[in-house]
Amino acid sequence: MIPVTIDDIRAAHLRIADAVVRTPTLHSRTLSELTGAEVFLKFENLQFTAAYKERGALNTLLLMPEAQRAKGVIAASAGNHAQALAYHGRRLGIPVTIVMPTPTPSVKVTQTEGHGARVVLHGERFDDAFAHACAVIVREGQTLVHPFDDANVIAGAGTVALEMLEDHPEIDTLIVPIGGGGLLSGMAIAARALKPGMLVVGAQADLYPSMYCHVKGEDLPSSGDTIAEGIAVKEPGKITSAIIAELVDDIVLTPERDIERAVSLLVQIEKTVVEGAGAAGLAAMLTHPERFAGRNVGLVLCGGNIDPHLLANVLVRDLARMGRIARIRISLQDRPGAMAAVTHLFHEAGVNILEIHHQRIFNRLPAKGTAIEIECEARDAAQIDRLTERLHAAEFELSRVELD
Repeated sequence: MIPVTIDDIRAAHLRIADAVVRTPTLHSRTLSELTGAEVFLKFENLQFTAAYKERGALNTLLLMPEAQRAKGVIAASAGNHAQALAYHGRRLGIPVTIVMPTPTPSVKVTQTEGHGARVVLHGERFDDAFAHACAVIVREGQTLVHPFDDANVIAGAGTVALEMLEDHPEIDTLIVPIGGGGLLSGMAIAARALKPGMLVVGAQADLYPSMYCHVKGEDLPSSGDTIAEGIAVKEPGKITSAIIAELVDDIVLTPERDIERAVSLLVQIEKTVVEGAGAAGLAAMLTHPERFAGRNVGLVLCGGNIDPHLLANVLVRDLARMGRIARIRISLQDRPGAMAAVTHLFHEAGVNILEIHHQRIFNRLPAKGTAIEIECEARDAAQIDRLTERLHAAEFELSRVELD
């Protein structure tokens, strides 16, 4: 039996309404043209802590009796759940302890502490942190607030779908990022109650296909360094697994390249910053365009907490894949004027030089030769192609450094 009902979700919506942002759901004309579907975006990255996790965390805290609140709550998390619980715990005067793996980036530790939580660093992985959190509970008596495998957390997450379908009842498809399954579970419960024929699909990073394997009975590895760390979950929840198996139509996998592309598109087109997990729904549309063509698709931008340096890398890599940034390796004689001849050709082609790297020692050229790599920027890939034609015509030996 599913432990959460549409009435639970409606009650949660009323309960949290005065403290959680009712984020907009907006139609994206450009993404619709790009994907061949009508795309509606739910901007949960506009919450105060920049993620939907506030909904489930707050709903859970508000349902606790006073005696339980006084003892405090605890969670194992290195991400959005930690900040959501810390923020609303401080608002409500509830002591919050967050156990994070030791390698957690310092910025996440600082942000969580900034919301008033006590942060304990323990172990190398989430499993280690979770085990330690359970040990602290035995010793200190706090209440565990699970990031996804909890009925009250799921009910809070379901309020996202409630708002989307109130704002745009024409939506006939939901594509929801999935890690542990809390958001997808809650949204699926709401969707099935409000619009039973709706297509509900989970979008999971192909490096961490844990729920995909659970539902489809497959055995794929769950490991790797994904940009969608918010949904990089090796073990899906027990409650969420049962709900998803019953209510969700399908789970699709999407590769890192498409997740990076989705993050970049949302910055370029919607002028909004979204973390890898939050862009997984759009990435699924890029990976499987034929599956969603012609449909009215609702996507949840479930979080915007991405490291600025990582975001910069993603944006530049996307420019490289589009051919607007290139790196060209050129062999030439190490003598006066050689570099000037090369840069003159860049000038003639109207291509801007960003960086030049010399390699005189570690190459296979003769002692009087040198290798240079020039990173450059152009209007489009065609302009780079015209540049390489000029270089070949001038009899320079060259090759392009390709990005996978």
